[in-house]
Amino acid sequence: MTDASVLPGQPRGGVSSGPATERAVNVLAPNASAMTLDGTNTWIVAEPDSDLAVVIDPGPLDDGHLRNVVDTAERAGKRIALTLLTHGHPDHAEGAARFAELTATRVRALDPALRLGDEGLAAGDVITVGGLELRVVPTPGHTADSLSFHLPADRAVLTGDTILGRGTTVVAHPDGRLGDYLDSLRRLRSLTVDDGVHTVLPGHGPVLEDAQGAVEFYLAHRAHRLAQVETAVEDGYRTAAQVVAHVYADVDRSLWPAAELSVRAQMDYLSEHGLI
Repeated sequence: MTDASVLPGQPRGGVSSGPATERAVNVLAPNASAMTLDGTNTWIVAEPDSDLAVVIDPGPLDDGHLRNVVDTAERAGKRIALTLLTHGHPDHAEGAARFAELTATRVRALDPALRLGDEGLAAGDVITVGGLELRVVPTPGHTADSLSFHLPADRAVLTGDTILGRGTTVVAHPDGRLGDYLDSLRRLRSLTVDDGVHTVLPGHGPVLEDAQGAVEFYLAHRAHRLAQVETAVEDGYRTAAQVVAHVYADVDRSLWPAAELSVRAQMDYLSEHGLI
């Protein structure tokens, strides 16, 4: 058995539905795959003594899952008052419109196309519901519209796909950009250093107990992959597909299409900085 304490970010065991912190409860969506790991983590967040809750990322358009989220909140004596999106990928956001119907809530997101209601989300916004405080942290890179949510009372951050509970995320070219992603990781690192954040509540995979360790691992991994891609291009591997076959030879081939998106983003970054 692998010792979790030596894994990046110190993951907390397996992935399952249930409480993760004093204020955050996970409802795991039934959409496990190579890309979504165990499935999408739909987060219900609320103050313990409040009857109002916020849901982050309703997940796929799966009526059973969406109703399960509502039922989970109601069993805890809470009414869902607001829906938030970390980004617009279908495994996080496809069910949002239907969820809004079930809960009569607004949907707030950075991308206007995903919103239901007049209010969006922007850097520096502070969301308060039933005494709960969530701070909006812009974390573009995986996608242009990616956001994270800082939960100060639990010293936690909900990261969507910017940091996963297992493995690393895809910078989804052309929407995602590596320079933006590296800046976002540094922004999250500042939360761990300056704001005492120690827990990552990811969009997929287990909760991470060592937020700073997770961010440092991601930064080191990106630097390593970027150096590999730069060397591969210098050695004559000119297309993203060729670079993937060379650099990602140890990665499951089913993940190569996603890896190719990341490689395209890395090649763009290297070109913009005059390195290839």
